[in-house]
Amino acid sequence: MKIEVKNVVKKFKDTIILENINLTFEEGHIYGFVGRNGSGKSILLKMICAFCEPTEGCILFNQIDIIKEQKYPPSTRALIEKPKFLPDLTGRDNLSLLASIQNKISEERIDEILEKLDLMEDKDKKYHKYSLGMKQKLGIAQVLMEDPKVMVLDEPFNGLDENSAKKIRNILIDEKKHGKVILIATHMKEDIEKLCDVVYRIEKGRIEEI
Repeated sequence: MKIEVKNVVKKFKDTIILENINLTFEEGHIYGFVGRNGSGKSILLKMICAFCEPTEGCILFNQIDIIKEQKYPPSTRALIEKPKFLPDLTGRDNLSLLASIQNKISEERIDEILEKLDLMEDKDKKYHKYSLGMKQKLGIAQVLMEDPKVMVLDEPFNGLDENSAKKIRNILIDEKKHGKVILIATHMKEDIEKLCDVVYRIEKGRIEEI
């Protein structure tokens, strides 16, 4: 999988959020994005996921313009901003409902992911009773469970204790070794240092590699 962001501009009315962004993401790499709140990190990730459109420019997945072709990015899963699930369903039932859309994985696979993220003991607890950290881990579980080629994570370590954060960092490093493209926006210096092969700073609508 190769993703190309070409000459992308994003405006809201007359305000330029991102200006002339050019990036390439390739398999087997973790890419980090840093910048102040409101700098445009989440907007960039949303455009890559086709949740919103660039004002100018294009985003290519294996040379296919996903916006022009009106397609969702292939084999891509994302956790952007806060995870959202149905409050009166259990954690496991929420994942099962999502998995039923494409029907690619078994119930055993869902349990495997819950176990991996230390959520098995709470799988039958309703989502609205989950702690902040548990909600975050369930959001990461839905990204991982269908083994996508591209993973997009916006502040994935929010609300996690150090042991959980360490475990998820190790999972992401392992996913990278299996040829995944992983994009992470974070304000945590430790995540950048331990995880990312390439880091970009977004500031005043511009982006630079650091």
